[in-house]
Amino acid sequence: MNNLVIFPMLIPVVAGLIMIVFRHQITFQRVLSIISSIGIAGVTGALIHQVSNHGIQTIHLGGWEPPFGIVFVGDMFALILVFTTALVSIACLFYAFSSIGSKRESFYFYAFVQFLIAGVIGSFMTGDLFNLFVCFEVMLLASYVLISLGGEKIQLRESLKYVLINVLSSLLFLVSAGFLYGTVGTLNMAQLAERVASVEQTGILTTIAILFLIVFGLKSALFLFFWLPGSYGAPPTAVAALFGALLTKVGIYALFRTFTLIFPHEPGITHTLLGIMAGATMLLGGIGAIAYQDIKRIVSYNVVVAVGFIIAGLAIFSAPAIEGAIYYLIHDMIAKASLFLLAGTVIYLTGNAWLKNIGGLIRHFPVLGWTFFLVVLALAGIPPLSGFIGKVLVTQGAIMEGSYVLAAIALGSSILVLYSLLKIFKNSFWGETVMGKEEMMPLKKGMLLPCVYLAVLSIALGLGIEGISGYVTQAAETLMNPSIYIDAVLHNQ
Repeated sequence: MNNLVIFPMLIPVVAGLIMIVFRHQITFQRVLSIISSIGIAGVTGALIHQVSNHGIQTIHLGGWEPPFGIVFVGDMFALILVFTTALVSIACLFYAFSSIGSKRESFYFYAFVQFLIAGVIGSFMTGDLFNLFVCFEVMLLASYVLISLGGEKIQLRESLKYVLINVLSSLLFLVSAGFLYGTVGTLNMAQLAERVASVEQTGILTTIAILFLIVFGLKSALFLFFWLPGSYGAPPTAVAALFGALLTKVGIYALFRTFTLIFPHEPGITHTLLGIMAGATMLLGGIGAIAYQDIKRIVSYNVVVAVGFIIAGLAIFSAPAIEGAIYYLIHDMIAKASLFLLAGTVIYLTGNAWLKNIGGLIRHFPVLGWTFFLVVLALAGIPPLSGFIGKVLVTQGAIMEGSYVLAAIALGSSILVLYSLLKIFKNSFWGETVMGKEEMMPLKKGMLLPCVYLAVLSIALGLGIEGISGYVTQAAETLMNPSIYIDAVLHNQ
């Protein structure tokens, strides 16, 4: 048992509570929010080192041994995502300092960002399905506040849809968990894996698995993404970047954990459905991205395409595909945050989100323009940037397993992503200058630097892939061999 495992979630919770007390001390809240994210990164880095050398780390809260008590599990897959969450949150918070406005800051903005991060991290690290539901709700309650904070008309309209969809999916999550508990008598993930494997009622369990697929499909925007483009375009840029980088990734994580650990017994049904939904998500998301001329919509539909691509790796369910999906998941958290911040900066400068009304920005803002171009190449999977290795491994896994249609769709989606984002670059940064610099808002360093920081991270991830390959391989091995996770939680207490 390792007490350090609880700290990545505990740090933002404590920071958020302190911020509520010091509501009017905005500078203090800013400093504390950055200290919190750096602290999460530091603790998680230490845990990654321990897991690399000594295996999965766990903590049983209150001294109650699983499956009776609450257990948090630090395996390599979860910790990699927690570490990436901390890196992304630093950039989004620095961007918020220059863009969010004093009105929102005085209404607990930074506190709710901390609670959002706590819910995300708790979802990654919990070892119990019911506590996964609780952490989901913590994350969602914070997101409800952040998406509506400011009270603009578009925020209120889109937040209503966002709240209704998530309340419905949370209700279905609770019902599904109840059915599963009634069938096997536990909600501890490790014990669920053991009992599901020994229960003969495969038809009932497959039905429950499909219910969870619908639940997490809604939360991750896998095929059921109709709510996402409008909702992610409504809040301020810093909030939209957090949403695009983190929220759908929690649903993706839940799908990976559920269908590698708990429900791998009928891959002919569950993983085939995952493959169909992933392919459809990539195609429909790509079509949406190239169809719109609104920057916010184009960027939001690119989130959808990435969800489909990552889940394609899960559907293929081979070692190369799982490794590729993990690489691409890390890349996408960084690159999507960067893309949302860059797109939001363009809209801030020009006061317009329509491509036909923007042009020639690179003459006035060359660093911003070439940073955007680098992120576009990374998202399209151009070597040697961060998206390349993930795309290669997932495609390789698909071909090795005979999933040629999924491989073709995955490669085709890259072309759609490249076209849609180059459309933004060509119209916004290239071409004739539509507005003079004096007509635009001034570009603040506090908005540009976080974008550059994330772009540098993306380049470093691509060029330094060998430095993290051992960690990703260990994460994929844990997903492909559930017994490693089960033994760490139940048998090495």
